[in-house]
Amino acid sequence: MMMQATKRMKWGVRLAGATFAAAAVWSLSGQGLPITSDRLLKASEDQGNWLMYSRTYNSWRFSGLNQINASNVKNLKVKWLFQGHHIEKFETTPLVVNGVMYLTRPENAIHALDAATGRQLWSYEYRNPPRTFNCCGKVNRGLAILDNTLFMNTLDMHVIAVDARSGRELWKTKMYDYTAAAGYAAPGAPLIVKDKLIVGMAGGERGVSGFLDAYDPKTGKLLWRFHTIPQPGEPNFGTWDGDSWKTGGATTWNNGSYDPETNTLFWGTSNPWPDYNDDFRKGDNLYSCSVLALDPDTGKLKWHFQFTPHDLHDWDSTQIPILLDTQFRGVNTKALAWANRNGFYYLLDRTTGKFLMAKSFVKQTWAKGFDDNGRPEVFPGQEPTPEGNDHTWPGVDGAANWMSHSYSPLTKLLYVFAREEHRIFSKNAVPHPTTETPDRPQAAGTLPNAGAYDPGLGGARTQQVGAVEDSFGKVIAVDPGTGNIKWEHKVLTPPWGGVMATGGNLVFGGTLEGMIFALNASTGERLWTFSSNGPVFASPISFLANGKQMVSIPAGDVIVTFGLE
Repeated sequence: MMMQATKRMKWGVRLAGATFAAAAVWSLSGQGLPITSDRLLKASEDQGNWLMYSRTYNSWRFSGLNQINASNVKNLKVKWLFQGHHIEKFETTPLVVNGVMYLTRPENAIHALDAATGRQLWSYEYRNPPRTFNCCGKVNRGLAILDNTLFMNTLDMHVIAVDARSGRELWKTKMYDYTAAAGYAAPGAPLIVKDKLIVGMAGGERGVSGFLDAYDPKTGKLLWRFHTIPQPGEPNFGTWDGDSWKTGGATTWNNGSYDPETNTLFWGTSNPWPDYNDDFRKGDNLYSCSVLALDPDTGKLKWHFQFTPHDLHDWDSTQIPILLDTQFRGVNTKALAWANRNGFYYLLDRTTGKFLMAKSFVKQTWAKGFDDNGRPEVFPGQEPTPEGNDHTWPGVDGAANWMSHSYSPLTKLLYVFAREEHRIFSKNAVPHPTTETPDRPQAAGTLPNAGAYDPGLGGARTQQVGAVEDSFGKVIAVDPGTGNIKWEHKVLTPPWGGVMATGGNLVFGGTLEGMIFALNASTGERLWTFSSNGPVFASPISFLANGKQMVSIPAGDVIVTFGLE
């Protein structure tokens, strides 16, 4: 019989937010600093803290803490709440450093909290221009930390450095000459790799040209820039038709992973633009929908792999690469595991980029198989048409979007919060009265003779179809070496939050309906739920506060933190 404990949010719990005296703030918020690059390399050994977006460079999002486990998770209770008081939902992954939680709020605010109580130590507010635009909300997804400094990307294309002890701004660097009409934004979390701050950008629905940057963390000086669309004269420039490379998208709006053994940075790229209308972007459109393997010292490309050549369904490959060693056909393999938005789970050799295997993990109707190099063999009739094509699985939001997966070294399973849904795709241009205004009639770059069109979709539309029960979410446990699904746990709605596995043999996550849950990592059995009354658009974290394990997860505009009684 299913073991389950269900609770609802009790809003009588203390909402954090008080500001403390300067001496107390400095004492607590200075604990555990500075964070050196060597300490980041050894983050897997630092179980009490959460020092980077995915906790470790291999992006497992695994917490080895086991005070909370399958036998006592039913006793979890809310310890504290932090309310953001904003219209947008939280999409942040907080950092935790020796008892201090650092988190970002939408529209680029930073808060430092006592991780044991949720009490605010300091806050920093960045002021974006009045009409900043991001395709998917005015959100921010997190921070990076090095030495005594926090780093944040902004919606108006700046990188900010803030003193982690006081919230004082140290420097600000412009990534791009920002205007709302240009379409660029930077909502993702940065990543520290050795002595460099790696920063991505967004705008793939707005006709921008993608890049990935590295900055000096001490000064904000740009050290290198990798253009994700090859420039004239570079290899693979010919994969773009005419001038389409100038506005082709291929942005870098999520986070990445790093392999110190080979000194390789791995980062995913978004869709080509226009999303569904390829009338003037024939070709494979490299390096869109790809994983890039870069030398972090120079930004030079080591290898690439394109998951969806000439994408026509907005299937960004901005999921975060998971680096693991596994058995593939009886051989120990240094692998890169990737549950892609296009509905296939991929395994690559991370040292060479060689394609090893691909297997669907949701219903899909667009590819009948792959050649030896991993190029998909596409079914006819799945491309968008002026009238709208037949039903395509997965839909525009994909089988997996930006939310994080998790890998447990205990169960040796990869946990993916997957989406089952389908759409009708059309290449028709459609006016969009709520986003097209006299001062911003369209996105940067135009479709020839297309007329008015939706700047959020690049000249196309999608239509959700089918019965409600056709669309749902599921947590799946995948054997990384084979792609076989060991178990699945179904939820009502396709999710927008990620998952976290723990040393207590648990998998935590949350649903769009606001149901926060813990599953048995070995079986998928649901052991505990909590109704937060807020949709979950982010991933859980776990840490120690005063020696006790806590679990935090954003839900709506609230950070909810749990602990044992």
